[in-house]
Amino acid sequence: MTRLKPFEYPDDGPPADLTIESRGSTLAEAFSNLALGAFNAMTPLEDIEEREERTVEVSSEDLGGLLYDFLDQLIFVHDTELLVFSQIVVHLDEKNFELRAECHGEPFDPKRHKSGIVVKAVTFHQMKIEKNEKGWHLRVVFDT
Repeated sequence: MTRLKPFEYPDDGPPADLTIESRGSTLAEAFSNLALGAFNAMTPLEDIEEREERTVEVSSEDLGGLLYDFLDQLIFVHDTELLVFSQIVVHLDEKNFELRAECHGEPFDPKRHKSGIVVKAVTFHQMKIEKNEKGWHLRVVFDT
């Protein structure tokens, strides 16, 4: 059985932006993998130690809004606290569009971490949330 990558960076997205696609056997796993893909673009995940924990809670009107609000909140935490995360465990209530995520990481340290893409914002442009026979497939474009 071939194991799917948890996230990837397709090159067919808008130029000068960051497009991430993620997969998961559950929607919560796909949300987590997409967020990890964003942090991996900022700095490689393997260099991030799990020294601190933050809990992120969001709710919305629908799944697209929930995904947007989740990623937007993570960008806010990154921008205000300079935290990068290497583990994100998502608990998702799909019926009520509520999410709680336990995020583990540490402050970005330019002496230890490689600086990657600066993610400014999440967008709704080309957002995709699909379920198929293999699980969930998400696509998000970030403004960089």
